[in-house]
Amino acid sequence: MGHVGIIANPASGKDIRRLVAYGTVVDNQEKVNIVRRLILSLAAAGITKITYMPEYYGIVPGAAASICSRHRPDMELTAAEMCMTGTQLDSFQAAAIMAQGGAGCLITLGGDGTNRMVAKGCQAVPLLPISTGTNNVFPTLVEGTIAGLAAAVVAQGLVTGAPAIKPSKKLNIYKNGRLIDCAIVDAVVLNEAFIGSRAVWDAAKIRRIVVTRGEPHNIGIASIAGNLVPVTPVEPRGADIEVGPGSIQLRAPIAPGLIEQVPVRNYRYIRLGQVIEVNEACVIALDGEREVEIRGGEQAHIELTFDGPNVIDAEAALQLAVAGGYSKFNTNVNPVHDEEEQ
Repeated sequence: MGHVGIIANPASGKDIRRLVAYGTVVDNQEKVNIVRRLILSLAAAGITKITYMPEYYGIVPGAAASICSRHRPDMELTAAEMCMTGTQLDSFQAAAIMAQGGAGCLITLGGDGTNRMVAKGCQAVPLLPISTGTNNVFPTLVEGTIAGLAAAVVAQGLVTGAPAIKPSKKLNIYKNGRLIDCAIVDAVVLNEAFIGSRAVWDAAKIRRIVVTRGEPHNIGIASIAGNLVPVTPVEPRGADIEVGPGSIQLRAPIAPGLIEQVPVRNYRYIRLGQVIEVNEACVIALDGEREVEIRGGEQAHIELTFDGPNVIDAEAALQLAVAGGYSKFNTNVNPVHDEEEQ
């Protein structure tokens, strides 16, 4: 027995950065292919129910229908009961419904923006994020079959806690003293008055960057931190970077194929609970997308916490599950030891 949620975002991997940079387009048919492998591996590992986010392309139903009759699993496949908006709010609604419905794990197909919305609704249910977006710092490149097996052992309670499931950091965004949003990778203060196009790709408009993580191999805004003040996902700190004329000219891949020079005025590590004040008219982008407008006279601040979603490490989860014997059918066979071990 086991219950897993699948949130596949049909819009991920298709924003303006395909025009202004050189991002790969992850088409929805490829997402169908990934989900097909997810369904087969989840069923093989004992999952009996999948709840999925309904969306305009029909990724999950299409994946299930394309499985040949010989391999088609006997499992319950149910759409989350929700009112579709065709916006990022669907990911949030689906995550909340799945968490309330008893899902033991949520699998996401998307980028940082998709996972930010899921993180806002998933409560304590662990996520297994599969990368299909643009700037993929939070989700990872993991093969669908392996992701399904890892999600199954977590959803069934065969593995719990670290190192298989790890907490993550989050940036809380406050406006005039009220919590209004969050980010799981970065919050970027932009020299703009209105949101306009959501995706961030022009480094010349950046004033300040606050990150939960940033490593040299990352792409996107977090790469600026990764090439200046690297911070890993598990460290109990973040980083704060002021962009502008200064003594440092930094080179970083801020979008796929787009390596820019970024002038840095100041930078520092920040501790958990530390607050960054924003007292100027601006737009704040969260995980690569413009979300919050701050007008003249309004105040905002950004707070670093370790209250982000729980995240599954697929490799660690499967290693622990195998050590516990989950993949063995005949337990009466004694292991063969080398002579040196006997």
